[in-house]
Amino acid sequence: MDLLNTLVDKGLRRELPTREEALAVLATSDDELLDVVSAAGKVRRQWFGRRVKLNYLVNLKSGLCPEDCSYCSQRLGSTAGILKYTWLKPDEASQAAAAGVAGGAKRVCLVASGRGPTDRDVDRVSQTIEAIKEQNEGIEVCACLGLLSAGQADKLRTAGADAYNHNLNTSEGTYGEITTTHTYADRVDTVQQAQAAGLSACSGLIAGMGETDEDLVDVVYALRDLDPDSVPVNFLIPFEGTPLAKEWNLTPQRCLRILAMVRFVCPDVEVRIAGGREVHLRTMQPLALHLANSIFLGDYLTSEGQAGKTDLEMIADAGFEVEGAGTVTLPEHRADAIAAAGCGSHAESGGGCGSHGGGGCGPCGSSAQSEPSEPSVAAETTAASETSEARTDLVAVRRRGAGTDLAPNA
Repeated sequence: MDLLNTLVDKGLRRELPTREEALAVLATSDDELLDVVSAAGKVRRQWFGRRVKLNYLVNLKSGLCPEDCSYCSQRLGSTAGILKYTWLKPDEASQAAAAGVAGGAKRVCLVASGRGPTDRDVDRVSQTIEAIKEQNEGIEVCACLGLLSAGQADKLRTAGADAYNHNLNTSEGTYGEITTTHTYADRVDTVQQAQAAGLSACSGLIAGMGETDEDLVDVVYALRDLDPDSVPVNFLIPFEGTPLAKEWNLTPQRCLRILAMVRFVCPDVEVRIAGGREVHLRTMQPLALHLANSIFLGDYLTSEGQAGKTDLEMIADAGFEVEGAGTVTLPEHRADAIAAAGCGSHAESGGGCGSHGGGGCGPCGSSAQSEPSEPSVAAETTAASETSEARTDLVAVRRRGAGTDLAPNA
């Protein structure tokens, strides 16, 4: 297939595909799916071998968010029966993080719901970062606290944070249909603040909210321009009690095509399969490892994932290996650029994608819309051709780990 040969060649050279080529990947048929996975897998192996980086989420503050992000179970007005609690103490958060590290996680992601942190919140998170770093040598810490104010990224960096997550989530053109309490530009600004402070930027998307193929390509190309080191790909978890509870637009095949498109556009970036992989990829999860080089271990923010032990068995059975703490995740050319800059951002200009959301509540498993506007004809066409049967049985609210007295899943 000429398209795939071209995309492999471009990916091995870190050359940007055309928008038409990216759209063509999303338009491939199920009969071509294994060819697509094989082609994108060549690009993944070129830059990351058969390594899989494990990340572990700690939800520092659950629910109680004033933002109206439509995908989120922690949003204002959500009636989803999720855990709700205020800030974990630094020792509680460190203990929760230790479970993930013991399970093989290389990065701990500290997330808090809300529009953004106060300076007092940043001090609190800084103490948590320091506690985790003292007890776990070589472990990376990523913070996800929502929109940052001036100077807050610098404080987190000084405390030892390695990265900051803030997802773009969807295209700029449709962002106002998903969230009204902050803007797409606010999100871009926060990612850029993190980069300017020397934090490795982590920013990704959520698929399955009724968007068109064009929307997906728009947000992935915007991410490439923004140049994060890590791009998490979330698949909407349609929680009951949220505006998007009826949005079951994804099939395992479409999820794989989306991951392949992200890999072709961002060939040398850490592509992470985030929230919703168990719900939408289901038994096809091992195939996704040929496209992404990073996953979350165990549970997400407000939803349960598959058993951590099952994650590890899946990686081994598929012929991959867990990336060790002493291994540099990014390819040498990106790692060298980071070292030269003295920080984790701006890897190289134009060479690759650069390489979770609003309030801290958007990323990786909290998925849940103020009421969305009527979908476009293109969106209806996409949904009609791809819609999966609702699998509400696979959406389980997290009842263990952080904020509970039960052992975490790691």
